[in-house]
Amino acid sequence: MSHVATVKRLLEEYGQTHAEEAGIRLRNTPAPLYQLLTLCVLFSVRIKADIAVAAARELFKAGMRTPRAMADASWQDRVDALGRAHYRRYDESTATALGAGAELVLDRYRGDLRRLREEAGEDPGRVRELLQEVPRIGPVGADIFCREAQGLWPELRPAFDERARHAAAALGLPKTPQGLAGLVEAEDLPRLAAALVRVELSHGAA
Repeated sequence: MSHVATVKRLLEEYGQTHAEEAGIRLRNTPAPLYQLLTLCVLFSVRIKADIAVAAARELFKAGMRTPRAMADASWQDRVDALGRAHYRRYDESTATALGAGAELVLDRYRGDLRRLREEAGEDPGRVRELLQEVPRIGPVGADIFCREAQGLWPELRPAFDERARHAAAALGLPKTPQGLAGLVEAEDLPRLAAALVRVELSHGAA
C-alpha cells in the first residue's frame, strides 16, 4: 500500500482527535484551550482513553468549561462528574489537581493559555516545560496538548510523539516528524498524529 493510500485510510478510520471526541471545538481562544488542558490532565494517569474522554465530557456538561468555572466548582462537584464517567481510583486526586490547575491558569495566565504561549516565546520546548508546571501534567500530557494544538500554534509542528512514530514505522511510513508532516496538509497534522496513536494503542488495528 502506498504512503498516500495508507494515510488516507488512517485519516478516514482513525483520524478523530481526542479533542473532537470530547466535544471540544478547538480554536485559539481561552475556553477551548483550557478544555484541551483539562483533557490532558485526565489523560495523565493510567486510565483508558475512552474513560478520560467521557470524564472530560461530564466535567464540561456540568459547566466546568473555563478555569474560573472549574475553580469555583466544589471539589465534590468535580469528584461527582468524574465518577459519572467511571473515572475510578484517580477521581479524588484528579479533582484536587483540576482545582489547583485552574487556579494556576487564572493566577499566572489570567485564564488564557495564549499567555503561556507568549511566555514561552513560541518555543516548543518551553511550551512543554510550562505545561508541565500544571498539576498532574507530565511529559505525556504535554505531548498530547502539543499534538492536538499544533493545528493552532504553528511552532509546535510537526508534533508526533514516540507512540505515533512507532506506529508509523510499523506501517512503513516515514519515521521522523518531518517525514510524516510531508504526507498531509498542515491542518491535518493533528488528525494524522491522533490516528497513528490510536493505531499504536489498539495493538494491531492497522
